Amino acid sequence: MTNDLCLDILGTSFTITTDEEEEYLKKVLNQYKAAVKNTQSISGISERLNIAILTGFLLCDEINKMKEQLDEIKKTQAAGEAEATAMEWEEQEVEERTIRLISKLEQALNLFVIDKDI
Repeated sequence: MTNDLCLDILGTSFTITTDEEEEYLKKVLNQYKAAVKNTQSISGISERLNIAILTGFLLCDEINKMKEQLDEIKKTQAAGEAEATAMEWEEQEVEERTIRLISKLEQALNLFVIDKDI
């Protein structure tokens, strides 16, 4: 299913055709319009092309910063998972050693009991 979206931004109008849902397209358009207004208010630029270019640049900057944050979160999670795996391995190793020690103690106690019976 294709949808047409009429864009009217900075005095320029055109229509795009896409497979995206209409609600999603409207959401993206409203986000872009808000970004354009924000760029106009913080920059003081009045030329439409410059506003559009600067808005695109600022949005790309925001996307890259979000990607960096996501990568950092993924690294932190991976480190946490690796640490958890190491702890699980250590716990398993301690458990196995404890079982071996208990087994040796039982063997020694059995020898002690056998020696006492003699």
